[in-house]
Amino acid sequence: MNLFERYLTLWVGLCIVAGVALGHLWPAPFQAIGRLELAQVNLPVALLIWLMIIPMLLKIDFGALHQVREHWKGIGVTLFINWAVKPFSMALLGWLFISTLFRPFLPAEQIDSYIAGLILLAAAPCTAMVFVWSNLTNGEPHFTLSQVALNDAIMVVAFAPLVGLLLGLSAITVPWDTLFLSVVLYIVVPVIIAQAWRKLLLVRGPDSLAVTLARLGPLSLAALLATLVLLFAFQGEQIIAQPLVIVLLAVPITIQVYLNSGLAYLLNKKLGVAHCVAGPSALIGASNFFELAVAAAISLFGFQSGAALATVVGVLIEVPVMLSVVRIVNSSKAWYEGKPI
Repeated sequence: MNLFERYLTLWVGLCIVAGVALGHLWPAPFQAIGRLELAQVNLPVALLIWLMIIPMLLKIDFGALHQVREHWKGIGVTLFINWAVKPFSMALLGWLFISTLFRPFLPAEQIDSYIAGLILLAAAPCTAMVFVWSNLTNGEPHFTLSQVALNDAIMVVAFAPLVGLLLGLSAITVPWDTLFLSVVLYIVVPVIIAQAWRKLLLVRGPDSLAVTLARLGPLSLAALLATLVLLFAFQGEQIIAQPLVIVLLAVPITIQVYLNSGLAYLLNKKLGVAHCVAGPSALIGASNFFELAVAAAISLFGFQSGAALATVVGVLIEVPVMLSVVRIVNSSKAWYEGKPI
């Protein structure tokens, strides 16, 4: 993990301050940016999202899917957590905390939107940062590569129906046309572009891909931070009025990370999966593709929505919470490889 990734929480915090300040001092330029839309898609944000997502998808090798059978137990556990547990547990945690326990402390008109943002966050399994978490736990690289490729392939067809189902169960109106447009714009098209670009780079040699990824990395992170500044410029008044909102939204997100990573870790131990697979399995099961979640929240509910703010809180706490999970996984290796449960 490079210096920028390790201190991502700090950079996000600075983006909050910068965005709130800029939005308060110079509201007109940000309002103009918010009006640059085509078919309900904000064009500047769409460009920034592509700059975020495409470099990450360049790392994915869909040719690794044939390796799935080599680690089928660990992959089965992760798929179960990612698609059958995490989105539903987040919807439940959102209802419990946001809609019930924290309701008196939150703006009533944004309650449903906050829950929608949490659902979007949980329905998108992590892609790029998974490789970082796997390296930090000495994870089996072929497992990580095949698992991420499989998750991304599933996400193309499952993200929209799953989000639509959970939003419907939460009594939140589903703008289906915008949801499917978001999937096409922020999943299907970037995957096609990234894989075509990857093949062209590999024809020139593996070093060409590595050099391109190294050059695009800072651009991808800069696009993420620029998006966050825009978001907080629009969210500034709400945050100043109720700064506790960010802390309250962080509670269910943090709980679901520990819940899902712990469940995946224990299931892998129960099935006798090697620790080098169980570690990345637990981390893949817990982390989120927050870039996609942010993009979908903006498209579906707008810059000033509670959904957009909820997904950004996921970015804010992702690194420190996931690093704590890495420490737990590494420090418990002796216990994991001991007597079976």
